[in-house]
Amino acid sequence: MQRPPPSDTPGPVPQARFLTGSTLRHVVVMSIAGSLGLSFLFLIDFLAMFWVGQYDDASMVAAVGFAFSIQFFPASMNVGMMIATVALFARALGGGHLDRARRIATLGILAGTLVQIAFSGLLWVFREELLAVSGASGATLGMASDFLAVSLCGMPLMVAGMTMAAVVRATGDAVRSTLVTGLAAAVALVVDPFNILYLGLGVTGAGLSVVITRSVMVLLGCYFLLVTHRMAARPRLEDLATHLGPWVLIAIPSVLTQCSTPFGNWVLMRAMAQYGDEATAGLSVVLRLIVLVFAGIFALSGAIGGILGQNFGGGRLDRVAMAYRDAVIYCIAYTVIAWVCLMLGSDALSRGFGLSGEGVEVMRAFSLYVTPCLVFTGALYVANAAFNNLGRPIYATLANWVRDGLFTYPLALAFGTIWGATGVMLGYAAAAVLAGSVGAWLGWRYVCGLRDRARPLDAAPPAP
Repeated sequence: MQRPPPSDTPGPVPQARFLTGSTLRHVVVMSIAGSLGLSFLFLIDFLAMFWVGQYDDASMVAAVGFAFSIQFFPASMNVGMMIATVALFARALGGGHLDRARRIATLGILAGTLVQIAFSGLLWVFREELLAVSGASGATLGMASDFLAVSLCGMPLMVAGMTMAAVVRATGDAVRSTLVTGLAAAVALVVDPFNILYLGLGVTGAGLSVVITRSVMVLLGCYFLLVTHRMAARPRLEDLATHLGPWVLIAIPSVLTQCSTPFGNWVLMRAMAQYGDEATAGLSVVLRLIVLVFAGIFALSGAIGGILGQNFGGGRLDRVAMAYRDAVIYCIAYTVIAWVCLMLGSDALSRGFGLSGEGVEVMRAFSLYVTPCLVFTGALYVANAAFNNLGRPIYATLANWVRDGLFTYPLALAFGTIWGATGVMLGYAAAAVLAGSVGAWLGWRYVCGLRDRARPLDAAPPAP
């Protein structure tokens, strides 16, 4: 591969693949790649819990569960910082500013890693207090603390690996970006049973496996970033003054946006708890299914960021609107397929997870009524991608917190008063419809406003 020129001269470049070709094809390919990458990340954690469960000790499984609930917050931070890096990187790459794109990628990876070292270190110091507040006690608290003592060391590795994979994806290389997390998940298939069962390390072995798999992500990400694409630069102090400010302005609202989801899930659990353990168990299964089944929707915000950013940086504002429209079409098609599959498999899923009574009703309500409404959640994520990558990240933060902080709890309580546990799920669906429809409409108006000011590709591109 010929080394790209180090100049910062604007203009279309071979690495900016999203400036030409079908925007729908780009959306589908990048979204599938992003969903696979996200699913593999979830699979790594799932496998750790699965092998711990082979001890047939409920307290060990609970310990890993409590630890994962603490880890969710730094993981959300990682996603927010990754989005900031990709937004600026893709914009520079689309405008033909190769050297700037490399420096943004390097700065984003280093800044995200340093921030995560500080935050994970704080969690490490106060991990027992946080676990106690979460409800862990006795032997469960001790094992969860042991897990976090090891696994939190892997959080800086996670943000580095995720960001490297996202930068590779933003160049248009969907295959290698997926390999970063896919091969790490394959390693987990081996190291999890070895550490947890063969060596008998139990919960601590699970934490060690998480660190090993995230180290694999970093190694693969480094190779693809440095060797395959040459999209990194030697760090220099001047980059802090030039690029750190714009990165922070996107990263902070992006992190706040990502943190709305765990809050929304928490208030939904509170609304469901009054209907008993069976209903709560049903909701727990549903929340896990949402993450797994709708990974293709949740990955949209990050996956299409490179498409929007490149075309924005390259001045193809007409293609920004086309990509937005095609992403919504993808959401509709994906949700219809998921709806059919979940309707057909609802009873089997209930039996497989041992649900009964209200839990079965919660699963049916989700499969029949809630699933089609999640198309509006997908549309909200498309709007988030537009806001994050086109200079309005605070809009994405407000849209998500309106859904999770303003609509979810009161609607779940109100509908629950009428229809019980099933009503809580209907209230969740109603919150998705309200926030998603408004957010998607605002996002469409915003990109259409950009499209109306579209210019020819050979004109001077806007500064990233």
